[in-house]
Order: sequence, then structure tokens, then C-alpha cells
Amino acid sequence: MLQGSTILLTGGTGSFGSRFVPMTLERYKPKRIIIYSRDEMKQWEMAKQYGDNPAVRFFIGDVRDRERLYRAMDGVDYVVHAAATKIVPTAEYNPFECVKTNINGAMNVIDACIDKGVKRCVALSTDKASSPVNL
Repeated sequence: MLQGSTILLTGGTGSFGSRFVPMTLERYKPKRIIIYSRDEMKQWEMAKQYGDNPAVRFFIGDVRDRERLYRAMDGVDYVVHAAATKIVPTAEYNPFECVKTNINGAMNVIDACIDKGVKRCVALSTDKASSPVNL
């Protein structure tokens, strides 16, 4: 399914992306993996691992930015959505910022996937998620 495909990974420089990207490159030989994140320093550090690998691309952007997300999804077959505010105390202290990223950003990802004809989108939660009584 993933062989020869183009995959966009939101939050791609995080802990999930650091494992997903090398495993996917090795096992599935995608045409391209686009690492979409807002942290240029983490992108720079991650790019050093892949050298001139033409299958790995880096795209600065935030899931809150609908237009940028639409641009990043041009020609994308599959999306793995891992971008989120995950640290519970940070989310509790900055609730509106958390909502903008985790809720509005997820809605932007869904809308962009539908509008751009993405074949499949997988959204994930992490072990950093907490009980549903908090933000």
C-alpha cells in the first residue's frame, strides 16, 4: 500500500516521526515522505540523518495554518497526523493554544485530506495523553 506512495507526516520531527520515518523508508520504499512541522531546528537536525535522500522532504508549517497545510498536501496519498500539544501541564496552562492545535488543527488536517483527495489519513494519540477530565 505505501510502496511508491507520497506520505505526509504532521508533527514529523517528534518522537513518533523519529521512529516512523526510518522504518517506513526501509520497509515500504515510499516515493516521498514529507516531514511537516513548525520547528525548523528539529527539521535541520533530522535532515542531517537523511543526507541527500530524495525521498525525504521537509516542509515548515503548522496544522493551524489551513492554507499552508493545503499546499503541503499537493500530490499526497497518505497522511499520518501526529502534530499535537501533548504535554498536559502545558495544555492546562495554555488551554486556547491547545484547542487551536489539537482541535482546530485536526479539523484542518481532515478538511485538507478530503479536499485534496488523500487516500487515507491516520490520526494518532500518544502515551502522553491523560484522563479525559483535563484539557
